[in-house]
Amino acid sequence: MSHAQPDGYLALPPTGTGSAVLVLHAWWGLNAAMKDFCTRLAGSGFVAFAPDLYHGQIADTIAGAETLSGALDTGRAKADIADAAKFLIERDGQAGTGLAVIGFSLGAFFALDLSVTDPEHVRAVVIFYGTRPGDYSSSKAAYLGHFAETDEFEPQADVVELEEALRRAGRPVSFHRYVGTGHWFFESDRLEAFNQAAASLAWERTLAFLRRSSTL
Repeated sequence: MSHAQPDGYLALPPTGTGSAVLVLHAWWGLNAAMKDFCTRLAGSGFVAFAPDLYHGQIADTIAGAETLSGALDTGRAKADIADAAKFLIERDGQAGTGLAVIGFSLGAFFALDLSVTDPEHVRAVVIFYGTRPGDYSSSKAAYLGHFAETDEFEPQADVVELEEALRRAGRPVSFHRYVGTGHWFFESDRLEAFNQAAASLAWERTLAFLRRSSTL
């Protein structure tokens, strides 16, 4: 029996098939920028799905995002993500190749968590300016990280700690820090933070990483 599509946004490439990418949104919710990101991935040949962890709610301000993220039930969010991963694997029809997971900020925490709780399915993880402490010895994934040079929401010490934890676990890791950027530098709708040059470079690196990991 096929898995019904969970609450979220599905973007398909012109062929209708491709390597599966699970996209986990930032604390703003599943907004237009996240949907556009999925559409861009589909345009590059990937099947992209972003579950809506807020189930219809979106924030435009930091205060609003703090309220939504603060009210988020972590257990339910993890269940929603597990449900989305199962749907995407079945929808993709390429279960043997596994999933790539991309997380932004809040979503980065959950992407990192999924790589530990579902190591059999997660082959690649891309994180944008977000971390998660802990042990990664159960992971089987490769990791790509995009971080701001100056980030009031994500201390550099946490980034260093994550990188060291991944290396201790023997995982392939490539972390990049983008000079002259702050949190949200990749998101074009965050006008106060968006950095076109850094965003373009991060996109190119992400595509290369996804294509490389889909052939492993």
